[in-house]
Amino acid sequence: MADSAVRVIGDQTAIPYALMRGGTSRGPMFLATDLPIDTARRDAVLLAVLGSPHPLQVDGVGGGHPLTSKAGIVAVSELVDVDIDFTFAQLQPETTTVQTTANCGNMLAAVVPFAVEAGLIQAQTDITEATVRTTNTGLSSRIAIRTPRRDGQRVVQYDGDAEIAGVPGTASPVDIRFLNTAGSIAPALLPTGNASDIVTMDATEYTVTLIDNGQPLVIVNAQELGVTGYESVGELDENTELKHRLEQLRLAAGHLMGLGDVAEAAYPKMTLVAPAVNGGAIATRSFIPHRVHESIGVLAAVTVATAVVTQGTVAAAIGTSAKGQQRTLGIEHPSGTFEALVDLDASGAVVASGNTRTARLISRGEVYVPKRIWDPTQSEKRTPSDY
Repeated sequence: MADSAVRVIGDQTAIPYALMRGGTSRGPMFLATDLPIDTARRDAVLLAVLGSPHPLQVDGVGGGHPLTSKAGIVAVSELVDVDIDFTFAQLQPETTTVQTTANCGNMLAAVVPFAVEAGLIQAQTDITEATVRTTNTGLSSRIAIRTPRRDGQRVVQYDGDAEIAGVPGTASPVDIRFLNTAGSIAPALLPTGNASDIVTMDATEYTVTLIDNGQPLVIVNAQELGVTGYESVGELDENTELKHRLEQLRLAAGHLMGLGDVAEAAYPKMTLVAPAVNGGAIATRSFIPHRVHESIGVLAAVTVATAVVTQGTVAAAIGTSAKGQQRTLGIEHPSGTFEALVDLDASGAVVASGNTRTARLISRGEVYVPKRIWDPTQSEKRTPSDY
């Protein structure tokens, strides 16, 4: 991918990387072999690369927003039924947290293109497929990208006619099929065993659905919180009373979902729902978890779609769904509509899900961090298990 291995130049360490957009997110992608073995030192490197903590991330490549404060670490998997291992890292502009306990379906779309560019996967046909395991939770996905032959070689095709809400223009599709999403972080799809639960705060009862089909969510009717669910991102971000109530709900829900104290965690995501207004299945406003998402995360959309087709949930009571065992549900969000695919068995349970994203290589080369943060000449020797 880059022109050189990790090296020290003066008082800085140069690390090969690729800056990639995956879906509606963006971040640097690294080979696992190009980062420190020690987790604490690796996290310090990622913080320096992104430029956290700083609201603008002015000293790094971060974009001053959680959606552009992400990173990916990629390696060839040792599992016989998996091609690539992907570790997703969520950073924040103004904190020193580096979370690797949740998934990101958007950055997932960049993994196979990166793996082909880096030579981890050899593209053999016009469509290259690979099985990717997200090490954060063990979630596996089958991902297909277009790799036509140009100048005698198979290359990643980034240009195309696929359009996704939240990203300008069109690009080549990246088709993702999730293989084992139920209970990705929580103990089960419905961790309390109920399609809906009552959470009481300040003598007020809130009906919520606690669900995890790739992303732990707390789904609540927007009207129960005194809003419509159609507000703009800015209006919701400025509603400090609403955000305070949502955070109290989230903390309570974390315990109910078996996630413990989630005060410092990026999950569960809070999702307000309302009836669809643009021909979709349901309208959403997603908090990630303290700022409003300009659209909605991939796995959050898949989880909302699962809730829409699951009897007894808050989403099922509000949303509408097509019939049949294979369904496409439009999940409306502030930037447009996300098309989520769900497959149901004869009992009506969701057994598979998927979606189409796009990705693009933005830049590649070396990113520099201070040598005092990581001096690779002083690092311990790696073994295969370290990857």
